[in-house]
Amino acid sequence: MNSLHDSPFLAACRSEPHQHTPVWFMRQAGRSLPEYREIRGEGSILDAIKNADLSTEITLQPVRRYNTDAAILYSDIMVPLHALGFGIEIQPGVGPVVENPFRSVSDLNRLRPLEPDRDTPYVLETIHQLVEELTVPLIGFAGAPFTLASYLIEGAPSRTYTRTKALMLEDPELWNSLMNHLVEIVISSLNSQISAGVSAIQLFDSWAGALSPSAYERFVLPHSKKIFLAVKDSGIPTIHFGVGTGEILSLMASAGSSVMGVDWKTPLDVARNRLGSEIALQGNLDPAICFASEHAVSTEVLNILEKNDNHPGHIFNLGHGVLPETNPQVLERIVEQVHSYPLELTERK
Repeated sequence: MNSLHDSPFLAACRSEPHQHTPVWFMRQAGRSLPEYREIRGEGSILDAIKNADLSTEITLQPVRRYNTDAAILYSDIMVPLHALGFGIEIQPGVGPVVENPFRSVSDLNRLRPLEPDRDTPYVLETIHQLVEELTVPLIGFAGAPFTLASYLIEGAPSRTYTRTKALMLEDPELWNSLMNHLVEIVISSLNSQISAGVSAIQLFDSWAGALSPSAYERFVLPHSKKIFLAVKDSGIPTIHFGVGTGEILSLMASAGSSVMGVDWKTPLDVARNRLGSEIALQGNLDPAICFASEHAVSTEVLNILEKNDNHPGHIFNLGHGVLPETNPQVLERIVEQVHSYPLELTERK
């Protein structure tokens, strides 16, 4: 692996000057690449992830295709809980489905401590292989406790999170016990990825935007803080991301990450005003815009770059994951445009 000392991605995470705006795409190894579909094969994504050689190749594909400034590990936020035997499958077109959802204190016994070397050795082997091959930083990740809990409680993806919010409010003691179990599992997973060689980690609290600021602050923030505190000594950059989080961005940032992911609903300059200049931002092109005309896409990309106003702490990304039907050529053009945008990073704005 080449030295990553001059990596634009790592420099932007630290809000340090660099050569060009770095870019990567969430779910970038996913379903939009024909070369991915060719080698992915049949069966569950969870089975594919257990094949380290396959996961390594899938992680490398978009870096080769798009010339991104970072790679995101091919894995899934449900991998640790699946490995613990909680009874989780990922159904195509649906998402995570739990055979017996979390309902009572007795279900805590189904969440034993994660032992990564024993439970998820294939993830660590994939990281070891990638560290040898990549010339850009590798991003490891985990699901945040709230998002993981929502899947365990609802039993499937939800738009309303009724059971989750009910448990949170009706039995805060059980809620906190569940979150504490998940915190320890997430910390174990992230620390194992860091030890294996990832250069940054992202915490996906994908559905935190479903919460009011007061609910987030009371029931979620303390647990997310524990995770960022636990990985702080590693010294690697940390990214915190969720969808629809405009009203809780400041609270999420207070959890302690070095980078805040911003979805497409909050303009980048508005996010900067809310969070201040010390924290780096990641985002935030609407994934659906990739289906518009070439001129429309280019205009929106330029708009985001201009809203950043030459702040060194900016990583270009979509505001959520790449949609399956996205034309790879659109993403190729986005990377070229972002890389060619002139930077004047002489000082932090």
